[in-house]
Amino acid sequence: MSGINTALTIAGSDSIGGAGIQADLKTFSRLRVYGMSVITALTAQNTSGVLNIMEVPPEFVARQLDAVLTDVPPDALKTGMLKTAAVVEVVAGKVREYGLTKLVVDPVMLSKSGARLLDPDAYAAFQRLLLPLALVVTPNTEEARALTGKPIRTTADMEEAARAIHATGARQVLIKGGHLEGDATDVLFDGKEFSRFRSERLPGRDSHGTGCVLSAAITAHLALGKTVREAVQLGKDFVTEAIKNGLRIGKGQGPCDPLGLGK
Repeated sequence: MSGINTALTIAGSDSIGGAGIQADLKTFSRLRVYGMSVITALTAQNTSGVLNIMEVPPEFVARQLDAVLTDVPPDALKTGMLKTAAVVEVVAGKVREYGLTKLVVDPVMLSKSGARLLDPDAYAAFQRLLLPLALVVTPNTEEARALTGKPIRTTADMEEAARAIHATGARQVLIKGGHLEGDATDVLFDGKEFSRFRSERLPGRDSHGTGCVLSAAITAHLALGKTVREAVQLGKDFVTEAIKNGLRIGKGQGPCDPLGLGK
């Protein structure tokens, strides 16, 4: 059957289903893109936090990638939690080997509960090997601070960080402003000009997985042939609705809802 758009997520598994591989696949399906996955780590987590992490050996990450990419090359792909420098190296190597260009890099470094999702010794490999391959990289302000070494408190700071991250080789940089005061404003830098994407700041605590859902929605829209700017706007609209419909499940922070179950 022809005419099916495909997307690949390379990320960790979230046992509560609100983030990671599970959130990505839900998002792809909701946007009518066929989703595929390569798992980089297993997490034991729930709505209260990450309890434990088991890394997938880099050799097996490579085998998963070869299995997918030799059979169904994706129209677009994204990375999430990669955890180790060795996995970063494998993923970057396979992206180059297979000539994949529509890559969304979500620099997953810390969970909302504070669990470390990218090892400290993996930061250098992440910046040197993976960021130069990204069509768009999607850090929040804390991740952008980790990548640039500078605090981010204003949209001007976001623009400065976007320039610095762009200088590492990423073709476009989206700094997410959800952690700042006021409206939720994201800043996109394409190497020449800035675009701002605003939405109201939504109350409520059920927002687990928002970064994964946003980057997955951007990936899905890129797979459907949208430009980066179009994909970012559509992705922001999508995640805003998912946050509005956040699911009040569990004892901690419930997930946002990419499937529309909370409507």
